[in-house]
Amino acid sequence: MTQSVGQDDGVSELARAWARVRANLRRSAGARVFDHWLAPIALADGDDCVDVRLTLPSAFMTNWVKSHYADRLVHEFRAVLPGVRSVAIDTAPRAVVAPVVLAAPAPTVTSVAPPAAVAGEGAERPALDERLTFDRFVVDASNMVALNAAQALAAPGPVRFSPLFLHGGTGQGKTHLMNAIAHQFLAARPGARVMLMSAERFMFEFVAAMRARDTFAFKARLRGCDLLLIDDLQFIAGKDVTQDEFFHTVNEIMAAGKRLVIAADRAPQALDGVEPRILGRLAAGLVVDIKPSSPELRRAVLARRVAEMPDMRVPADVLDLLAERITSSIRELEGALTRVTAYAMLTNQPIDLAFATQTLGDMLRGHQRRVTIDQIQKLVCDHFELKPLDLVSARRARAVARPRQIAMYLSKRLTTRSLPEIGRKFGGRDHSTVIHAVRRIEELRDSDREVDQAVHILLGQLQG
Repeated sequence: MTQSVGQDDGVSELARAWARVRANLRRSAGARVFDHWLAPIALADGDDCVDVRLTLPSAFMTNWVKSHYADRLVHEFRAVLPGVRSVAIDTAPRAVVAPVVLAAPAPTVTSVAPPAAVAGEGAERPALDERLTFDRFVVDASNMVALNAAQALAAPGPVRFSPLFLHGGTGQGKTHLMNAIAHQFLAARPGARVMLMSAERFMFEFVAAMRARDTFAFKARLRGCDLLLIDDLQFIAGKDVTQDEFFHTVNEIMAAGKRLVIAADRAPQALDGVEPRILGRLAAGLVVDIKPSSPELRRAVLARRVAEMPDMRVPADVLDLLAERITSSIRELEGALTRVTAYAMLTNQPIDLAFATQTLGDMLRGHQRRVTIDQIQKLVCDHFELKPLDLVSARRARAVARPRQIAMYLSKRLTTRSLPEIGRKFGGRDHSTVIHAVRRIEELRDSDREVDQAVHILLGQLQG
């Protein structure tokens, strides 16, 4: 049975339906496709619930969405508004702006309320997620340095450092901090030019500009920014023409004393396929690692999100279950909570441990894999072509000592074994040796490409 989406709260029925359609699209299409192609879609003015009109900021994006999602949009709208007859997808008319500054896409918002902070007249208007602000970022030791660095870069006054390079695993808060930086910067400087985009979007738009023989406007749009934020830098690896343009953009931004924020899934030195001249520029700024979330941080994130849903009661044991079992990313953790609360609302059932376990069955089973120290040692030996006895021996040659440290690091990160237990599995070493190994590998991941790449590969094999 289709639920009514209209409520007497000043929000139109069509706008409320659009908010639900967007949420459904994000879940079904995935965050990456949604952020790159579907998030910029805007609901055209009007309250026509029969012939719906949507707009996109460029003809390039309009054609892509028409080709890939036209039928899906009709289906999604009819699921919440059965009376919908058609969904038109058009390119939004460009606003009149100062020369060389392109009209920017409509902001990406998750509610129908206007954005709290937008660029001023004639300035670049970024596509920001209104939920991703500093006050909603939950902090602990794993991300405290990144948060402080982000707030410092967003603060008014002279630029203390630029670029800021954030790196960490998927869903650990990089994109949240980038949106928060843009929000705070625009709050202090409403007329500033700000651009937030993924490296993949950078590539697509640059290629489109070359094909249209209009690269001047593209370059002016980015290089004229007061704050430029590029996410997922790893996606330009191997794209020589795109990297050349990216390098010159970075140079222009830095030479002008403007602010630049870059994010990637690994440290600059570990970005294979990215030109050394680019890595040199990025490493000259502040490089900050966002480490994997602790159980305490995951629990705090859930508590914060539940506090934002005053009409929804989620017992503590359910939150404990999610924090303990959903460990891959904060994004997936929040998605699990959303799924539980949405199912409870749609089925009118109370949330308890049994309900959560049933609702998240597939997701929880996917996180049941238990990694053991024996598995880690075997995989490390296979990767470095060592014998199992090498890891527990007294040999101190680097060819053995470094893989042993990596195995200890992975054992501490992926298992629940105590430091003394880990030490005993590596030839009876004491806990201080394990601590030294963990700290050393954490340091090398920021400075040694080979070590970081090895750890990245091993983590993928163990967690895959």
